[in-house]
Amino acid sequence: MRTATEDPLDHPKIPNLHLGTSSWSSEDWRGVFYPSGTTPGDFITAYARHFDTVEVDATFYRTPAPALVKNWERRTPAGFTFAAKVPRSITHDKVMQDCEAELKEFLSAMDLLGAKLGPLLFQFPYFNKQVFARPEDFLARLDPFLKKLPSGYSFALEIRNKNWISERFLDLLRKYKVAFALIDHPWMTPVGQLMTKFDPVTADFAYIRWLGDRKGIEEKTQHWDRIIQNREREMETWIPAIDKLLERQLCVYAYFNNHYAGFAPGSIALFHEVWEKLHPSH
Repeated sequence: MRTATEDPLDHPKIPNLHLGTSSWSSEDWRGVFYPSGTTPGDFITAYARHFDTVEVDATFYRTPAPALVKNWERRTPAGFTFAAKVPRSITHDKVMQDCEAELKEFLSAMDLLGAKLGPLLFQFPYFNKQVFARPEDFLARLDPFLKKLPSGYSFALEIRNKNWISERFLDLLRKYKVAFALIDHPWMTPVGQLMTKFDPVTADFAYIRWLGDRKGIEEKTQHWDRIIQNREREMETWIPAIDKLLERQLCVYAYFNNHYAGFAPGSIALFHEVWEKLHPSH
């Protein structure tokens, strides 16, 4: 297996596929992905030597200070793309109600990335019946919220209620050109089954997140410096799905979480290994 620290130029560039990790700030990566002695302030620069995109996890907890966002922009090369989670105050706390100020503050901060700003993800939690008695109630709140989103941004949206995925839901996202986030998560329908039942494409780009079983893997490890769960079989199902998206000339942004297999950069290395196995002529 290739090591995660090998330059990505060792892998053939896959046109329109941008692979990265969810966050770059793991201290556990020092010495196995980042060179020993790399300071946290230099992590993003070291990260960008290997991958051309990252999903910012920290923005889920709060909107970052403008100076911090400017620092991200300054420390990464031209052509690098930051995807970012929308703050949980919007998706979890206020659940799309009376959150115009929070969204405006977040977008103003993200604007400082300039050309490096990529998709912005609404990551919704699993909603029980006390929050939304029926999926139709969620859609009734979602529609006016999406309608008011400002133009000029790429938005993606993730839900954790698998039975809410329907033609009506996907058509609503399509109406506002919001990408439906495809996720690998124990609660959700496997991507192969999902794409057999629905057309999941709702925007001019696709968004993928490999999340894994957070609780299950945290019972095995608290350190994110090596692969502890073999995900080759899952890769063999995801790659044909990604092929279908790329055949439609979509730009695909895809991110691995440490919790997926134990070490997100190692998951990218495995992805390339399986990709090359399934595309021997490339």
